[in-house]
Amino acid sequence: MTKATDAEFILLEKTPLYAEHIEAGAKMVAFAGYEMPVQYPLGVKKEHLHTRDAAGLFDVSHMGQIRLSGNEAAQYLETLVPVDVVDLPVGKQRYAFFTNEQGGILDDLMIANMGDHLFLVVNAACKNADITHLKCQLPADIAIDVLEDYALLALQGPKAADVLARFQPAVSDMHFMDIQKLEINGIECTVSRSGYTGEDGYEISVPATQAASLSQYLMACEEVEWIGLGARDSLRLECGLCLYGHDLDTSTTPVEAGLVWAISPKRRKGGEREGGFPGAEIILPQIESRDVQRKRVGLVGLTKAPVREGTVLLNAEGHVIGRVTSGTAGPTAGKPVSMGYVDAEYTALDTEIFAEVRGKQLPMLVTRMPFVPQRYYRG
Repeated sequence: MTKATDAEFILLEKTPLYAEHIEAGAKMVAFAGYEMPVQYPLGVKKEHLHTRDAAGLFDVSHMGQIRLSGNEAAQYLETLVPVDVVDLPVGKQRYAFFTNEQGGILDDLMIANMGDHLFLVVNAACKNADITHLKCQLPADIAIDVLEDYALLALQGPKAADVLARFQPAVSDMHFMDIQKLEINGIECTVSRSGYTGEDGYEISVPATQAASLSQYLMACEEVEWIGLGARDSLRLECGLCLYGHDLDTSTTPVEAGLVWAISPKRRKGGEREGGFPGAEIILPQIESRDVQRKRVGLVGLTKAPVREGTVLLNAEGHVIGRVTSGTAGPTAGKPVSMGYVDAEYTALDTEIFAEVRGKQLPMLVTRMPFVPQRYYRG
């Protein structure tokens, strides 16, 4: 008998909807310490297309949900992120990222102003590190409550609003990035009009004990299908959205990643609250000069072969100029799409470069992202 390794004894956590996934015939995989559904009997491609055409239901309960409370919670949180938190209106949320002293990205997250507290949603793989970061960096009088007893559902797609309005008509009046507390079929939830697919839709924080009931109400609607991690990844990539740990990491600055739009003007050079976040002395000059050695770009394949994460990118002379960080067949785009980092001199639109796949050099063109239009509801 061979000796088992420590890794074999690691127990994966289950979300409150685990039984629902098993009943639905999901294929479960290990992801960020959880057993998560990667696909259902419908299959990844059909799940992807269903979300684009109707409404997909995603279990994203593995994400971290955190409540920050205290008189100066917004001011202190601003010392960790390069965005405007102080002036974030009540009932609105904003995309943000934690930065380090080297200007790299520790994680990206959502920050919402709920009036009496800030509500944060962080990535599953970074959840524990983010909580530790907050506890180490924020003063003791800022309460940090991790909402372990809550699940998180995402209802995404062009029919999501019609479906959810049957249970709570007020969701129809919400715009992209609005957030509020609402009852859905008698269940008290925190609902934001947002998501990770590029489609209109909602993310719903719900008490764990009532998550299964809510999912059953939604799944009873003919427009709704369960959607797994596989389609979630291809949906977000088609819409040009980054995945932390792949397209973003601690060695990548927001300027290299093409995320300057997410850095609030008030926190930039000359702004009323200029800097004051980790890595500002690196990031702010990069914004001004745009002088970086590499940049994130969109790539479309000129052949039918998908170009996956980790693929080396070459110039016409065969020299390495970058690497793919995400890639998919592009079910809606109808062509292989990827994103990755290339040397700055190769970032002009329509520049032809080559992906090294199984010994062959496949041509690709640098292109704009998103690869398919984002359809957020802005009113």
